[in-house]
Amino acid sequence: MSNNHPLFILFAQHGWADTNQPIQSLAQSLAPSEGIIAPNLGWFKTWWRIEPLIQKVEDIAIATLQKYPNTPWRIIGHSMGGLIWVELLHRHPEWRSRVHSLILVASPIGGSDLGYLLDISLIGLGIAKDLSINRREMVEEIAREIPTLAIAGDIDGGSDGTVVIGSTQCDRAKFITIPISHPELKNHPNLVPIVQEFWLNPLLTAPPKLTLKVELIQQLRHIPGVFDAHPRDFTRARIAANFPEEITLKTWKNPLNQLQHIFLGDRNNQCIYSAFVSWEKYAEFQQKLAQIIKGYS
Repeated sequence: MSNNHPLFILFAQHGWADTNQPIQSLAQSLAPSEGIIAPNLGWFKTWWRIEPLIQKVEDIAIATLQKYPNTPWRIIGHSMGGLIWVELLHRHPEWRSRVHSLILVASPIGGSDLGYLLDISLIGLGIAKDLSINRREMVEEIAREIPTLAIAGDIDGGSDGTVVIGSTQCDRAKFITIPISHPELKNHPNLVPIVQEFWLNPLLTAPPKLTLKVELIQQLRHIPGVFDAHPRDFTRARIAANFPEEITLKTWKNPLNQLQHIFLGDRNNQCIYSAFVSWEKYAEFQQKLAQIIKGYS
């Protein structure tokens, strides 16, 4: 804690395969005169399971609440650090009224595609399965009460090199992309003005207008086993269905891992959504997709 009588508490949480030093540096740039809490979860411990990490941050938050019962919170989490706070705010809805804002930096709230691929490869990374969980509905619920900003990096037309852009998006969160890689997003100076501007006007974000594009993306994302993916293979895909407004659904199977990829294209043949389907949920996905296509036929 950097201030005995802070105007607010800034919780800054690092993510997987990291320590608290980079994000603590970012926090000090953001709020040098306020109370900063940046728990160090331990580099090695971030490789096992997320639950002990959640419990550690929860204990620190409870102790902080007891010490500063009337001080508001601001929260910023990088990657898995954002997921930890999503879990905590989901489990503790009574905390939400004290949270000024929630900022998720490169956090795969829709489920990490890399986490899924590491998990199914059976290489023993316990955290991989935890990172692949879809927490988008949790974030949408939280963002109804807490002004939420999601920041994604884009260095290759679809990801920050680690987390795909689609997995960081939520219908009720304000969304920004910046051309910065995943590791640099821990404490990049370009984050400071973005966060400070959001802090000056932390508004709840209304859900998007329900266009056909938005509706189709929502339906596909709600099918179990669907992971947001990089759009790089859109040009390889072939049309599998046509929707109104000249929106097409395309499919492509990765020849290396045999995972089925799906894409939505607009009338200009530009990719507007990309995902892949997990092996274990593929049969269920086919049934759900057939229902969606039939509904628009």
